[in-house]
Amino acid sequence: MIPPAHEGTTSSALTRLNVNAARLLGVPAKGYAHLLGLAPEHLNDDLCRAPTTTSIRIAELMTAHTAWPEVALLMTQQSGIGSLGVWDYLITCAPSPLEGIRDAATYLATVLDVGTGSIEVIEHGRHVSVSHDNGADLTFEAACAVRACALGLFQSRLGHAARRHLVPVHVALATEVPRSHDALIELYGTRAIDFEAPVSSITFRAADLKAPSPLSQPGLSAVLRRHAEQTLATSIPLRGWLDLFRAALASAHETAPPTLSAVAQRMSLSTRTLQRRLEEHGTTWSGEVEDIRRAHVTGLLHDTDLSINAVAARTGYADARALRRAVQRWYGQTPATLRRTAQPQRCQ
Repeated sequence: MIPPAHEGTTSSALTRLNVNAARLLGVPAKGYAHLLGLAPEHLNDDLCRAPTTTSIRIAELMTAHTAWPEVALLMTQQSGIGSLGVWDYLITCAPSPLEGIRDAATYLATVLDVGTGSIEVIEHGRHVSVSHDNGADLTFEAACAVRACALGLFQSRLGHAARRHLVPVHVALATEVPRSHDALIELYGTRAIDFEAPVSSITFRAADLKAPSPLSQPGLSAVLRRHAEQTLATSIPLRGWLDLFRAALASAHETAPPTLSAVAQRMSLSTRTLQRRLEEHGTTWSGEVEDIRRAHVTGLLHDTDLSINAVAARTGYADARALRRAVQRWYGQTPATLRRTAQPQRCQ
């Protein structure tokens, strides 16, 4: 089962791509550096998800500075394999490129805001079309850049999966005709580009996408799908103060059991102010720590074969007995039972 997507947010990987492209284009940082999700501790943390509005604003600034076809070309060129995390490998490591792009459509939430965007894969005879629908509230030029870049990303990942450059049969863009096609011709490697289409799509020969991928390994796709699910389950959407606190708490928890003073210091607050802000948001320090420990314990029981003693040690419990009491309180069952009930999901 896929965890609920964090609508209204995008991955930090995508945010980093936008920021890097803006820098390369010479867009003044003062126009976007203050946006939520761009603080270094959030931008460089793959658990954090910035508001979709952050990426929208950067895209608008880029296309106000440079023609949208050139923005799309630069963003695609700067997005190497792995830069978008597990989403890239779902495509490039699947048994075939076609299976990979289908997995990528299913787990699009690991990168994008699925409240505003989607991927559809359609087979029609000897061809396969991959369409991208983006309904975000963007300026016209920014929307054009996003749509063109998305198709470029599909092409580059599918080509990497096939281990050769794939020239599309046809490209359709839901944009007006730009003044110059040169950047788009370079991006897609073809002049077969139509504009003013209802939906942006890129079409390939079915035989190219159905051929076995040289990078595929038995069982790897199942591992990557589980990783995508775990990524969605543990990611932290940044929409306000409480989200920022939880990101700081999760970051502190990675190295040692978190303390109130350590997290307060990360947030440049006194411990008293931090506790007061938590109360204002209807929660408490102990309750937040309990939530993050529960998520950590549950993840280790579901996704690893660590012993109960090892799980207790990793999650800050004094011993296995203390861990068993906590799991019993949370779920009304023992850690061993909780682990067994997760086995069918782990093998899908």
